[in-house]
Amino acid sequence: MRKGGWWVVAAAMAAGCAGQKQQLKAAPAVAKAEVAQAAVATAVAPGSRRYVDTELGFEISRPDGNWQLDANDQMSSEGLVIPLVMRHSETGAQVVLQVAPAVATPSQFAERLTAGLRGQPGFITTDPEPLPLTESSVGFDFAVADKVQGRVAVLEGGPGQVFLVMATWPSDAPKEVTGSVDRIFSSLKAVPRAAGIGGSGR
Repeated sequence: MRKGGWWVVAAAMAAGCAGQKQQLKAAPAVAKAEVAQAAVATAVAPGSRRYVDTELGFEISRPDGNWQLDANDQMSSEGLVIPLVMRHSETGAQVVLQVAPAVATPSQFAERLTAGLRGQPGFITTDPEPLPLTESSVGFDFAVADKVQGRVAVLEGGPGQVFLVMATWPSDAPKEVTGSVDRIFSSLKAVPRAAGIGGSGR
């Protein structure tokens, strides 16, 4: 990854979370066709809302109505897509999902991300370690001074894809927020992709 890559997005997220009023820029929510009725979404995970994107091949859920989900279809010059951002309305916590070409393994991505974040002023990270999300998923925690805490997970997506998920929250956020972050991370799954069909969800 070159300078200006994913860890710079992370730095922007952390700065916005620290201020709690600044937010990572994202395109306005894109209207998506529904693939399931509310009753089906509730059956998948009571109290949560499922979002499925069949174009990029993923499924994810937000824990409750305190988390706002903004979807967009923007792609960077490096082929990186940030299809959605979740924001916690009360604390400013954020979760960003990014879909990247599988030019490296999850472990290699995590190592590069760790090195990149450690090069940003004020960032401290743990070493990457395996996560119980999938067989190959890897992640690490980080902090920015004493203001922001964060967590990163990298896991295989569909063929030729890697999913990168980053969460940031204020250091004084209640434990329920970090619990919600864990549930969001655990809800991410690869689903079959349908070429030419837009993502859908609710």
